[in-house]
Amino acid sequence: MDVPRLSVVVPVFNEEDVLPLFADRMRPVLDGLGVPYEVLTVDDGSSDATPAVLEVMRRRWPQLRVVRLRRNSGHQNALSAGLHRARGQYVVSIDVDLQDPPEVIAEMLRLAETGGLDVVYGVRADRSTDSPFKRWTAALYYRLVRRVVGAPVPAEAGDFRLLSRTAVEALAGLPEHRPVYRLLVPWLGLPSGEVTYARERRAAGRSKYPIGKMIRLAVDSFTGFSAAPLRVATWLGSVGIALCVLLAAAGLAAHERGTVVPGWTSILVAMVFLGALQLLCLGLLGEYVARIFTAMQGRPAYVIVSDSALEGSRVAVASR
Repeated sequence: MDVPRLSVVVPVFNEEDVLPLFADRMRPVLDGLGVPYEVLTVDDGSSDATPAVLEVMRRRWPQLRVVRLRRNSGHQNALSAGLHRARGQYVVSIDVDLQDPPEVIAEMLRLAETGGLDVVYGVRADRSTDSPFKRWTAALYYRLVRRVVGAPVPAEAGDFRLLSRTAVEALAGLPEHRPVYRLLVPWLGLPSGEVTYARERRAAGRSKYPIGKMIRLAVDSFTGFSAAPLRVATWLGSVGIALCVLLAAAGLAAHERGTVVPGWTSILVAMVFLGALQLLCLGLLGEYVARIFTAMQGRPAYVIVSDSALEGSRVAVASR
């Protein structure tokens, strides 16, 4: 089997509406590059007509390859499955919703080849098509990540990027059960560049990344790359102790002066606040313990049940 020059990895989950639009726009771009390529779609346990649509597309598009996961494993794990099975010398990851323009891939490939780069980030220079809430939360996320995690994460760089074979193999060697590639890739420290573009509106359908998944990504980012949240809990505890000492000293001083300090309400509020703070810190600690527990179980993050490159055979491949 010939090794393609370029692989394009596309995680897909319940995207029956946008897939034909994606193919109509992506195929001319890749055909125009003049290099052997493959488009590796990873069906992340879709429950709609996505598998049937992919099968029709595959018959019409010889370079299209379909990998199916047994169940929904999450966007980052679907991306992992694609990266681990991509065969290209360069691998581009892109979402299927067409908010990241496929036309940028040509510039990414040119920059990587001429500059000898292992990573080329797609950076969103214009996010005016996103909602104000999405723009605000994204800006807050990247600001906190750079401060708390300390990783040199490019601002406004999501999962649209180009990786060399060296970068892909380096990522494959990391024992990550909950990968966050927008942090893992910069952590590698490989030679990198960036291409800017204007983010577009979703071509069809609804976003498959609601607020709950955004929060999960943020939690995985912080707990998977830094112990800083635990240190924050220690700092908050130290501040609480200092405040208690000051309040006790003030109460004793008032008692010495014969002054009665009414404070049932303040005491109750303080108790509730400290109890909530303890539960918050306990939950934070539990998140770290849960990550250790999950890793120790050794269960795979995803299971591949079929790969069209193997002529539809059931491969049942598990990974981490």
